[in-house]
Amino acid sequence: MKLGQRLSVSVLLLLCVTWGANGGNILVWYTEGSHWINMKPVLETLIDRGHQVTVLLPSTSMFMDTSEPSRFGYEPFNVSVTIERIEEFFEEYLRFSMYEMDHMSYLQLYIRYMDLMKVDLQYSLKYLDGVLKSETVMKKLKEGKYDLLLADPIYPGSDLLAEILGIPLVFTLRFSLAYNWERHCGQLPAPPSFVPGAMSKLTDKMDFSERVWNFLFYTLQDIVIDDVIWKEVDKYYSEVKGTPTSACEMMGRADIWLIRTYWDFEFPRPFLPNFKFVGGIHCRPAKPLPEDMEEFVQTSGDAGIVVFTLGSFIKNITTEKGNMIASALAQIPQKVLWRYSGEKPATLGANTRIYDWIPQNDLLGKFSFHKSLQQ
Repeated sequence: MKLGQRLSVSVLLLLCVTWGANGGNILVWYTEGSHWINMKPVLETLIDRGHQVTVLLPSTSMFMDTSEPSRFGYEPFNVSVTIERIEEFFEEYLRFSMYEMDHMSYLQLYIRYMDLMKVDLQYSLKYLDGVLKSETVMKKLKEGKYDLLLADPIYPGSDLLAEILGIPLVFTLRFSLAYNWERHCGQLPAPPSFVPGAMSKLTDKMDFSERVWNFLFYTLQDIVIDDVIWKEVDKYYSEVKGTPTSACEMMGRADIWLIRTYWDFEFPRPFLPNFKFVGGIHCRPAKPLPEDMEEFVQTSGDAGIVVFTLGSFIKNITTEKGNMIASALAQIPQKVLWRYSGEKPATLGANTRIYDWIPQNDLLGKFSFHKSLQQ
């Protein structure tokens, strides 16, 4: 058989196998904010490739909207906390991070932050109650015959559910504070001599004093996280399983850790085979921009554009902060697209437009090769 004929037969066999294959049945752990926004395009791609996707939906979700058209299904569950209380907590946390931190000593800041984290964990465990301690929900999940659980581990419990259902677990995350989850649970090496802890503000180029601080940073974060988080989650897991259980060890049983960034953006460090970089996994081909936005960015010339956003949770800021930011943006030569839904600042420059929502994916896709895009 000639080479061309062999290739034709190989392609034909491959197509036959592809056509005959069935997609998987994937269960998705609940999440919120930008974590959910990043997750949605991944779920759409899974559906495009023939998989069936079901998302666990808490009754207090602020971002999962079942009224939006979507091709994946939802499995709702009740949470014994009102959505109003959850929103109040997020506002309290944002107020702390934006307005209170600058006026606190390091000790006051750390005590306040830990108090907020304790409250956040208690809410997270109430979410978990709504799944694991609901006979109705667990019965549906067991009958669902799922092949895989996909989870952003920002909310605990996905590893426990995966074990109960007896299915593989895949994590998708950016990083944890001081790489605590990755180091202790995923067994990822992180020598403090050249691997700066996440959020330490250090680089891989450290002098002796910076290496000492990096070591202390890792140690301090580990002590605090163990005391505030792991002890409580261990207690919860042990109660559910009926035997002493380490939540961190269970987390380490995840089959794959998908890291939502590029290798190029990381400092050099050791990695394990089941840690995979998937930067840009949520990106999609750019869609046409709204007419007014298209007209505005086209007037940017060679200076380019700036996309300014404070994240999915921050919608309003004080008048003073708004005016300060607007005044600063007015001094740069670029055209600025600012995601902001508060009162229009008095110092807003002619180069700045305010939008309730900015299609960042479409802006990046359209202008990344043609204009200077900064964020």
